[in-house]
Amino acid sequence: MNRIIYSLILLFTIGLNAWSQEDDQTLITIGNTKVSVGEFKRIYQKNNSNLYNETDKKTPAEYLDLFINFKLKVIEAETLKMDTSAAFIKELAGYREELAAPYLTDVNYEEKLVEKIYDRMTKEIDASHILFMLEKDASPAAEKQVFDKAINVRNEILAGKDFNEAAFEYSEDPSAKTNRGNLGYFTAFQMVAPFEDAAYSTPVGDVSQPVRTSFGYHLITVNDIRPNQGEIQVAHIMKMFPQGGASEVAKAKLKAEIDSIYAQVKAGADFAELAKKYSDDKKSGSIGGELPWFSSGRMIPEFSGPAFNLRNIGDITPPIETPFGYHIIKKLGQKLTPPLDEVRQDIETRIKRDPQRSTTSKKAFIDKLKNEYNYTEKSENVAQLKGLKINTPTKNPERVLFSLNNMDYTFDELNCFLTENKIQNSTYGEYYDVWVDEEITKFENSQLEEKYPEFKNLLQEYHDGILLFNISEEKVWNYASLDTAGLERFYKKNKRKYSWEERFKGYIVIANSKEIKERAEEYFASEMNGDEISDLMNSEGKKVTITEGAWEKGANPIVDYFVWNGPEPQYFVAEHTFIRGDIIKPQPKTLEEARGLYISDYQNYLESKWVKSLRKKYKITIDKKFLNSISGV
Repeated sequence: MNRIIYSLILLFTIGLNAWSQEDDQTLITIGNTKVSVGEFKRIYQKNNSNLYNETDKKTPAEYLDLFINFKLKVIEAETLKMDTSAAFIKELAGYREELAAPYLTDVNYEEKLVEKIYDRMTKEIDASHILFMLEKDASPAAEKQVFDKAINVRNEILAGKDFNEAAFEYSEDPSAKTNRGNLGYFTAFQMVAPFEDAAYSTPVGDVSQPVRTSFGYHLITVNDIRPNQGEIQVAHIMKMFPQGGASEVAKAKLKAEIDSIYAQVKAGADFAELAKKYSDDKKSGSIGGELPWFSSGRMIPEFSGPAFNLRNIGDITPPIETPFGYHIIKKLGQKLTPPLDEVRQDIETRIKRDPQRSTTSKKAFIDKLKNEYNYTEKSENVAQLKGLKINTPTKNPERVLFSLNNMDYTFDELNCFLTENKIQNSTYGEYYDVWVDEEITKFENSQLEEKYPEFKNLLQEYHDGILLFNISEEKVWNYASLDTAGLERFYKKNKRKYSWEERFKGYIVIANSKEIKERAEEYFASEMNGDEISDLMNSEGKKVTITEGAWEKGANPIVDYFVWNGPEPQYFVAEHTFIRGDIIKPQPKTLEEARGLYISDYQNYLESKWVKSLRKKYKITIDKKFLNSISGV
């Protein structure tokens, strides 16, 4: 809620304006606080641009009083030390962290990465691979052994050995024994990042160098690249092969069954009903055979190929065979790759969730900062510690490991980082680069106000906005709600401001029949009240609806019809409906009836009174020459 209110108090938008020497001159002095021409211009232009109603736009001179009132409240909050409270400091720090995030990454690189991945999303690659399995944390000796094996197999393929045969012979991917390494078509985000990178950078027909992933080393060959066919949704009817394989006799029986079902489909039978009745895929069969949306790489080629070959919605394949059984497939829908603007946020989110992708962006950012701040590493000192276990005693904890912006970072500081993060059972080498990246990022974070004026200005606006909210809440909003005596006095002085127009006060009665209506009228004539009549008549079932209230003209169509000769209401039955009550002349609303309106007015009254006192408390001077030089928006 606070964030909404801040945004209403100040329109926080980033705008870069040409800065002149005049902008550094003092326009307004409030007490001991000086406000520059540039600060006023920036806030004025933000709050008078892109307004919903152009008539709300003000000239600089017209806006000046609003701005001074705003600054007076902020200065008063600072005088009361509201900016030193733990809650304020914590809240502002939270906003600063959010504002800093875009500055602590290489935005240009991020955009290039998004565009690169989107380009991949518009294509599908048919690739085959050979896997040489290796643990993620394998020793250097094991790494070399597996890498050399991959190189040897690659050399065999380059010398003429068929890639598919090599996959059958050497690959440690169990599926290679049946698919000979072929993975079918896939697109971006469907393979681990290093594999995807290699596949999309390998020309059709070439064999990649060994590619390291968390599974081991891969050799990749690209068989084909085609435009992405998007996603489709289909329904299917399946006759499933028995587990462990089907004999020729069993397959022939299932083939006869699927052919019989297909004949019914061709004759016009309802596909969904046939799926419910005959499909061996009970999960999809229960909903008419519907499967979730999928891309071609998400299904085995024997299924996805015929499915994607269906051209029109409603088209149906003849029976097709997959390793799992026989299928009849019906096309229900298709979605092509959306435009970049529609999927940008999703791509950015998926990049951030994938460490192997996001680290490349982080690395580009860190490399840029290293160059900017003259990063130098004491390679000899770093080499000495990388193989050591954490907390190994050392004779020289002050030895320098790297320098940044002429500041030295020591072994002792590395130990502090590890202690703060409760890292123990590892080597220094494993966390050295993590520590370096964090220190460089922290240093850059500390420089944001100096490097980026728009960041500094925006943070100042959040600072002032929080103070404005807090002091307004204390001095006006909460005070007006809690000051019951003051509100009562304010109401008595202004009680005629909000009044009722002429009203009908009484009951609206709707009966189930003409007879019940007449009985209800008799009860009202005997001076029974609405609750008594309702209880009496509805004790054996709902026979009459009685609504009590007071209505102005236009508030209720039934009252309008009977009292002010309004049009007959929709679904109205005159023989079943009547009203009982009296016309009340216009009268002031009570405090309870208009409480929200009077609290709002009382808040405005308190604020006006408060601002007058602040203008007396703080001396205000304005340089009219500079004010007149500011152009309106």
